[in-house]
Amino acid sequence: MLYKNPIFLLFFLTLIVGCALPFRGNLTPEEQVAVVTTDRGIFVIEFYPDAAPVAVDNFIKLINQKFYDGLTFHRIVEDFVAQGGCPKGDGTGGPGWNIIDEYTNPNQRPHLRGTVAMARTEAPNSSGSQFYICFKPQPYLDGNYTTFGGVIQGMDVVDRLELGDVMTKIRLEAKSKYVKATAE
Repeated sequence: MLYKNPIFLLFFLTLIVGCALPFRGNLTPEEQVAVVTTDRGIFVIEFYPDAAPVAVDNFIKLINQKFYDGLTFHRIVEDFVAQGGCPKGDGTGGPGWNIIDEYTNPNQRPHLRGTVAMARTEAPNSSGSQFYICFKPQPYLDGNYTTFGGVIQGMDVVDRLELGDVMTKIRLEAKSKYVKATAE
């Protein structure tokens, strides 16, 4: 008779539906990517938390707040970088806080094609929300700017970016959707 009880049926139905839904535990920065939708298309950034844990956490926090949605790439320098993340659109704005520089971390990665790094002023620890993506290797930036990620898909989209192009949205997704596991 228990199965005829409405409370039992509701509990049982909730249990079945809950088990049928995919498990969505919290993903670590290593297990997620930033999917950036722009006027030119989509590109995907993987994170390097071993190289810059503070910058990665800050970027993820800003994505979760939808901070970047609607912001532009306010600086495009051919053969150098595309830069965005300024709420004022002119390279002078930020989120209202700064983070520490991590470019002395021994796990820092070099500035290669597709490297994503924190932009900053000449003052120490002045990064906040602005980031740049390298169009080609920039070794003279190594040891001066914090690298925290890299473009793993859509570098052709980055190559087509123009001044004023909009980041329609940036969302976090599972890295496994974009990178296939390999046998070791």
